Amino acid sequence: MKLGDALPGDLVGTDPPRALYLHFPFCTHRCHYCDFSVTRSADPAVTEWIEAIDAELAWWFARAGWEPPLPLETVFVGGGTPSLSGVAGPARLRDRLRRWFALDACEPEWTVEANPASLTEEVARAWREAGANRLSVGVQAFDDEVLSWLGRLHDRDTAARALTTAKEAGFDRISIDLLFGLPDGIPRDLGAEMAFALERGVGHVSAYGLTVEPRTPLAREVERGRVVPSTARRYAAEYRALAEGLSGSGLVHYEVSNFARRGHECLHNWYYWKRSPYLGVGPSAHGFFPPYRVWNAFRWNRYRGAVRSGRGPVEGWERLEPRQEVLERLWLGLRTRKGLSIADAECARGIAGRMNRWAEEGWIRSVDGRIVATVEGWLRLDELVADIET
Repeated sequence: MKLGDALPGDLVGTDPPRALYLHFPFCTHRCHYCDFSVTRSADPAVTEWIEAIDAELAWWFARAGWEPPLPLETVFVGGGTPSLSGVAGPARLRDRLRRWFALDACEPEWTVEANPASLTEEVARAWREAGANRLSVGVQAFDDEVLSWLGRLHDRDTAARALTTAKEAGFDRISIDLLFGLPDGIPRDLGAEMAFALERGVGHVSAYGLTVEPRTPLAREVERGRVVPSTARRYAAEYRALAEGLSGSGLVHYEVSNFARRGHECLHNWYYWKRSPYLGVGPSAHGFFPPYRVWNAFRWNRYRGAVRSGRGPVEGWERLEPRQEVLERLWLGLRTRKGLSIADAECARGIAGRMNRWAEEGWIRSVDGRIVATVEGWLRLDELVADIET
């Protein structure tokens, strides 16, 4: 499909989404494990990015027939490194978004991702004053040797200062990312790192296992035998340790990778897990308008050229077939603490027998008439989905 091709006919005129994702594609440095849409730049083109976001929104509103200003329940600015937006960038972005969305009327959950190395007091205050009320800090680890291996630009003390900076700027909802499942040769004391984070009042933790993505520098190192990925035993042991430690400290394990104090869950992510409509704007951004998934051009230059010329940035779309939708509801339901309704489970042909076996193995359990995965089930989530598909 060429950029700018028309959207599917029955997508035009669809109910507008209540969740908005914006992709900021700039970083000063690309980590060796990262496969996101990132352009390295010490001086990001923030003004051009905001203009491109505005142009894409104009394209979407014209094609879909939406009337501004639309209400929103969540906004998520991810990247990349949105904390490289500078002091003026957040207010300028807010002003452009106000053309299309009723930000002031509905006060949505507004999350911004930040890198500890670039989160200054001025930038944190600028985002808070622009309307952002939730900050996701890409800490990844609180161990200097681990951070060095990951190629991060910050150390533990810088990460701790970033959390303090966020609080002092007025953010009372602060999340951190933690990576686990590193190669066996890299020692790790996750218990000490969890304690260090919780002592600083972190209310939300997203814990992700390190994945060797194709075409990344890390993948090439693995292919050459210079890096040996984590063993399944270490991966599972660290996941269990995180689940036990964070849950034992009062955080609710509400999704396979996410833990939060009561009231600190990420509303934006629930839109993904519930399969609610959402709009993704920016290079590589994905959107969902059931039953359609759409995605934008991956590279910044290609995306920018498309919106500058008045063409749409959408590079592709797919319509989910009924069987795909059933499987997706099952998979997404099993990812969360809310689990699956019995009705959803029964939509999948022949699944009852499998679920009986999963329950016997201790991978799922019944809670208030719903089917919920256990920690051991979450460790095997891909295996369970594959079992459903066969």
